[in-house]
Amino acid sequence: MFRSAALLLLVASAGAFNTKPQVGRNPTLLFGNTKNPPSIPAPKRISYGEASRPYRRTVYSHDDWVKHRSPDRFLRNILSIFKSGVYKNLGREVLTTTAFATFVVVWNILTGGYTDFNGIAHGAKLVLPFTTTLALPLAPFTLASPSLGLLLVFRTNSAYSRWDEARKNWGMNINHTRDLVRMGNTFYDKTGVSDSKRKEDLKRLSDCTWAFVRAMKRHLSPDGEDEEAFKKEVRERLPEKQADAIINAAHRPNRALFDLSLAVENLPMHFLRKNQMHKSLTIFEDNLGSSERLLTSPVPLFYSRHTARFLSFWLLLLPFALYDPFASTWNHIGMIPATSVISVCLFGIEELATQMEEPFTILPMQAFCDKIGNWCNEIVSWEDGDNGIETNPTYQGHSKDVIGAEENMSKKSDWKIWRS
Repeated sequence: MFRSAALLLLVASAGAFNTKPQVGRNPTLLFGNTKNPPSIPAPKRISYGEASRPYRRTVYSHDDWVKHRSPDRFLRNILSIFKSGVYKNLGREVLTTTAFATFVVVWNILTGGYTDFNGIAHGAKLVLPFTTTLALPLAPFTLASPSLGLLLVFRTNSAYSRWDEARKNWGMNINHTRDLVRMGNTFYDKTGVSDSKRKEDLKRLSDCTWAFVRAMKRHLSPDGEDEEAFKKEVRERLPEKQADAIINAAHRPNRALFDLSLAVENLPMHFLRKNQMHKSLTIFEDNLGSSERLLTSPVPLFYSRHTARFLSFWLLLLPFALYDPFASTWNHIGMIPATSVISVCLFGIEELATQMEEPFTILPMQAFCDKIGNWCNEIVSWEDGDNGIETNPTYQGHSKDVIGAEENMSKKSDWKIWRS
């Protein structure tokens, strides 16, 4: 049964689970007009888990996969448990539930008696009219466990799906940047164009392609993390006016994508082939919009908050239900480490979901951008015949037969669209 002392301790320790400063509701237009919500105050303290996010931007190689599959992975992960950023971020919560379990053991020793190291039983040390041992039946926790499990499963699944979508967006960027530059190099009509002009046009295409993904990376990163590096890299690779236009733009990826569109339009080739290249730019815009949606729209806050509250109170009250099942241990002391381990496991699941929910600060976006830049530069350096194989000139799209066939295909397509 709960008594006044336990209830007071429960209320007093509830604040230990609140890692952010409480902000009172000031009278703003938020409650009458959602068009003008108040700004969210910045956190006063960065937690260890937040500071360790940049170190989770892993890019695996074959050697990394060999280590990942190694038979000693279980021992290695157990030995590194105290270095884990996830577990270090849970210190306050686990300490609170462990303190609750310790309080239950000490209180019940004082009010119900105890056994000393020699196995001699002693009576209660605290005898008051309304004092009694603290305990709860285990059945309510057993009944509530499936509901808690469903909440945590949905929380982790939704968080992982957000990470997976963000990674796929960047995978699409990688694929279509290479495809775009490949088409630009292959479709380029060299008729009447000097080699220096061709190299200049293709270099512009490569640089503008890199500038878009680099601007997208900056757009999705925290303000203080990447600003100076972004400006330095852009100014090193782009002409001064173009670099300043991107840096000073209100929406940098849109400006970079506009420059990329102009670079495509500048290439001499048949318009049907140029339209094919523009399809990749539309995919870039879709990936950017999808990523912005993930960044600005978390899992509904009421769901996350209810899950955190459910889990917190379930673990806070669990020591009262574990008291009787651990009667076989000395003075029920076994419930203290059991509470700690269960808290680490369950709080850890919720922490994993929270860490994955915003995926961009744990994705290796800088590595993606660097690889895209290197690959694009390599692709535009290739020339027809440098591998010993000469391509039919009609492949460049300036043959009358090829142009006539493509124009007929375009007219037929336009006719079908008009009839529909």
